Formats: sequence, structure tokens, C-alpha cells
Amino acid sequence: MDRQKQIIKTSIIGIITNILLSAFKAVIGALSGSIAIVLDAVNNLSDALSSTITIIGAKLAGKKPDKKHPLGHGRIEYISALIIAVIILYAGLTASVKSVDKIIHPTKPHYSWIGLGIIAVAVVTKIILGLYVKKVGERVNSDALIASGKDALLDAVISSSTIVAAIIFIVCDFSTEAWLAAVISIIIIKAGIEMIQDTLSQIIGQRIDKDITQKVRQTILEFEDVNGAYDLILHNYGPTKLVGSVHIEVPDTYTIPKLDRLERNIAKKVFQEHGVMLEGIGIYSLNTLDEEIERIKNEVNEVVCSYEHVLQMHGFHIDDESMEMSFDMVISFEAKDRNEIHRQVVSRLKELYPDYEFIISLDIDISD
Repeated sequence: MDRQKQIIKTSIIGIITNILLSAFKAVIGALSGSIAIVLDAVNNLSDALSSTITIIGAKLAGKKPDKKHPLGHGRIEYISALIIAVIILYAGLTASVKSVDKIIHPTKPHYSWIGLGIIAVAVVTKIILGLYVKKVGERVNSDALIASGKDALLDAVISSSTIVAAIIFIVCDFSTEAWLAAVISIIIIKAGIEMIQDTLSQIIGQRIDKDITQKVRQTILEFEDVNGAYDLILHNYGPTKLVGSVHIEVPDTYTIPKLDRLERNIAKKVFQEHGVMLEGIGIYSLNTLDEEIERIKNEVNEVVCSYEHVLQMHGFHIDDESMEMSFDMVISFEAKDRNEIHRQVVSRLKELYPDYEFIISLDIDISD
């Protein structure tokens, strides 16, 4: 079964389960006068709506690329996840208003052991559903499914708390319903805000998971004569589409035909093993003919990397005709003043090599 079908199948299971649970809880809440159970029922309906949006998002994201969107519509999944987050936040805000009203104007709830037994069954059902949805979401890399699974597990905790409050009322004749409803609303609001933050981060463009970037680099470095893989930039066009570029360091004795073959083989293997499309592979020439250049390179590397927040130096090159020494320097985001570090490095190298001009590119720490 392909990814889209798995998302739709799992979401349909979630819709059916949540509608049934919502109906049961609504009836029990109405008969018992329990605001917490009624709110829990409403929350189940919002979960069913979230699953519906997940299905719509998956269908739209699966549309074929067109002239206006040549890399597909995969980012729609992030938008659908954002809509789900807003729905959850709205449900939490609505619940908070109702719970405050109940605190100000309290009513006496009426519970039955049969009703509580049904709620207990609902708790177990939610746990099973949450674990299943979350597992499928992780397998197919769907943020919407993962969020739905976590939300279902949270619902199980909330329903368990409702049962505890009911037992306290039955045994002690002391109602904690309204206050419990307030706590539930806060939990829902918190979950909604966190989901909005996560999905907005995805839409803005966040750092690619280091597990992916490290595996891609390792695959590239497995090729003979590839001595380094730098400046790996991956652009996310949906949970299953990564497009990017990289610089590789190869011996300066490579011919153009040999280099062309190497680049093609790297792009092919990276796509086959990781599903990542490398649309650009730049080249850094590794000196193998001049021992003096190698000595200077090692000395410069030692100086550059001695500065705090400098993570890496690569792409080293010396042009004896123009008397220029150039390389890239990766600086951590923790550095307060990148330009000051650049100035200090150039100043120090000028002392060591006064005859050279230095062309140092300040690279961004874009991937692990």
C-alpha cells in the first residue's frame, strides 16, 4: 500500500472510532450532567474533523506536479496540519469558557457505574487508536498522523482524569468537575499552540533532520576518491520530497569524463537509498601534486579552527598567479559577531602569509 492510501485508511479508522466515542460520551455526559464528559465528547468530534482534514490534505498533496508547482504539492500536508492545530486550539478555548462558566454557576453531576465503565472502555480504545495512528504516522512520515496519534493518547489521559473525578464525587460527594474541565481546556490549548508552532516552523523552513543529512553524506563518502562532502543543502517540498545540492572534494587529477560519471553515480545512489534528489554537485579540487600547498593548508586549518564557534574549513585553494588564498569557513549560529571572527582570522593569516590576499566565504551552519 502506498503512502497516501495508508494515511487515508488510518484517518478513516480514526474518524469512525472518534464519532462512536463522541456519541457514547455525549449521551453519558448529558445524562450525568457532567461538563467534563461533554467536553471530552466534543474533543472526540474535533479529532474526527482533524482526521477528515488529514485525508483532504493527503489527497491534495498527492496531486501530480504542474507548470506552476513543478516540484509537486507536498507542502499542503503542512498546511493541513496547521488547520488541525487551529481547530484543537479553538476547541481548547471554547472548553475553557464553558468550564469557567460552570465554576461560577455549578451544577450537581449524576454518575452511574455503567456510564463510567463505558468511559473506561473508551480510554482503552483511545490508547490503542493513538498508538496505532502514531506508529503509522512515523512509518509514512506524516506529521498530521503523528499529531493525531499523540492527541488520542492525550485524550486517554483526560478521560482517565474524568473517571477519577467521578469516583471522588461518588465516594466523597465532592465535585471537581468544573475544575477538571478547566484543566482539560488548558491541556488542549497547550497542545494546539505547540502544534501551531511546529507546523509554522515546517512551513517557514527548518533544519533538516541530522539523521538524514548524515546518512546522505556517508553515502557520498563511500565513493572512491571522494575525500569530503560539504555545503549539503536540502530543500523540503513535503514530507517525502527533498531536493538539494552538495560540494564534494576530489583529487585534482580527475578528468572531466571521470568526474561526470562520478557525479551521476552519486546522484543515483543517494536517490535510491534516501529518496533525496541531488540536483547540483559542486567540486572542490584536492591538491595531490604539491606538498607545499598541503603543508600550508594544514597550517591554515589549524589556525582557523582554533577560533571559538568556527566549526569547519573546506574548499581550500591557492592561486599563485594572483597570490590569492581562498576557502570556506563554517561558523556556528552561537557566534555573536560572524564578521568579527572573519576579521580576526584574516588578520592572523596575514601575519603568517603577508604576500597573499585572502578570500574567505562565511558559510552558514545549514546542516549537521
